Amino acid sequence: MRGTVSSGSFWKRCRASGWRSRVRVVLLNCGHPPPLLIRDGRVTVLHSRRPAPPLGLRALSVGSDRPDQFTFEPGDMLLLYTDGVIEARSPTGSFYPLADRVASFQASSPDALLHEIHRDLLVHTGEQLTDDAAFLIIERTPSRHPHRPHLVSQADGSPSF
Repeated sequence: MRGTVSSGSFWKRCRASGWRSRVRVVLLNCGHPPPLLIRDGRVTVLHSRRPAPPLGLRALSVGSDRPDQFTFEPGDMLLLYTDGVIEARSPTGSFYPLADRVASFQASSPDALLHEIHRDLLVHTGEQLTDDAAFLIIERTPSRHPHRPHLVSQADGSPSF
């Protein structure tokens, strides 16, 4: 999964990649807010230990990219979002507390979670969003084939049917 978003004169990229047979995801964050990992009703902010600069400032960086890794288990959801979400202000000027709000929701699917966040964000801002507010929710679903098929043979070596 790759995503690139333009924000003014800077470009931001967040890249995550994983494989069906593995439960590790590699995340390279180039300027986006930290993703949220939702597991068993708990929310973890995945702060990058070694953040990379936004792509528009890459020429100023020293060294190579060093992505972070985390476990992505069946049932986990990964929430990526733009800074316009957490910078959205209420009529009194308070920022939207995304991680706290997500932790309070009882959403059981990406669709339900997206609906809850969208509704709550609009309530928080008094229906007045002044910046982009984009979300991407990725869910790891259980494998349909948890075990590899294998050939069972009888004592004489012939296949068993």
